[in-house]
Amino acid sequence: MSSIPSIKLNTGASIPAIGLGGFSSDPNIADSEKWFLTAFQAGYRHIDTAQIYRTEPYVGAAVRASGLPRGDVFVTTKLPWHHTKDVARSFDDSLRSLGLDYVDLYLMHFPQSVEYPTGYDGPSTFEEVITTLKAVDTPTFNETWAEMEKLSTSRTRAIGVSNFSIKTLKQLLKTAKVVPAVNQIEIHPYLAQTELLEYCRKKGIAVTAYSPSGHEKVRNDPTIMALAAKYGVSPTQIILAWHVARGVSAVPKSAHPERQKKNVNLPALSAEDVASVTALDRNERIVNKLGPDGKLYGWTAEQYGWN
Repeated sequence: MSSIPSIKLNTGASIPAIGLGGFSSDPNIADSEKWFLTAFQAGYRHIDTAQIYRTEPYVGAAVRASGLPRGDVFVTTKLPWHHTKDVARSFDDSLRSLGLDYVDLYLMHFPQSVEYPTGYDGPSTFEEVITTLKAVDTPTFNETWAEMEKLSTSRTRAIGVSNFSIKTLKQLLKTAKVVPAVNQIEIHPYLAQTELLEYCRKKGIAVTAYSPSGHEKVRNDPTIMALAAKYGVSPTQIILAWHVARGVSAVPKSAHPERQKKNVNLPALSAEDVASVTALDRNERIVNKLGPDGKLYGWTAEQYGWN
């Protein structure tokens, strides 16, 4: 088994290659503090949350309860898509919610701007988030990024993006004064994103994978199952080891202490086995995919820049 490496960012800082995803669908969301804390006890030093997840307070509480020095923990949060007109205000709200003096990484959660009937405060449930949003033309992500660039580097050590494609990154870099440190995207063996990963490498943008296991659909793939048997580990450990071998950081979500321990204790895959996992690519989105109307959160595949 191999120790978890870190990936160097274009800021000079390092991000642990395995982090814990902070999204919670549990109605008793306050319980998330417990599984953030068990993750620290298991060896995690990277927590990924977002304002829209509503887990920021519990991430901050777990950081404080862990007893770890703040500098030993990498914390990521994200700008909601309906706060693109209020970047500074939203960032301040996130810091207050976390109860931290700074975050290590602040991401633009999606490239589009949206509005809700409820305005800045947004809906209170995920169902309302999906059903009441309205995509709007302004601010553009170039304009939102310009506001993110103004944030104090003492309060966010790095800024980046999420759900950006080659197309949207090219558009962003036409005006950006700061190259994003990270692009967080859906990646798993059925959506290997090889071309986008290579583009980001060339531009000095690190890549983080969300929903990195591809859920049960990918974990039950015969190739993944066979490799798990070969290495004597779980299917998730094989997939996470594949991400690490490709130089991608990954943020799997798990509330189970034993699975958390496994996810930071990974086998070193042979180059041949890494290639066999990559060969499973189907360009299939499992988490964020187009709906029956051909859109996802108000945008078409063309607007996202998806092939």
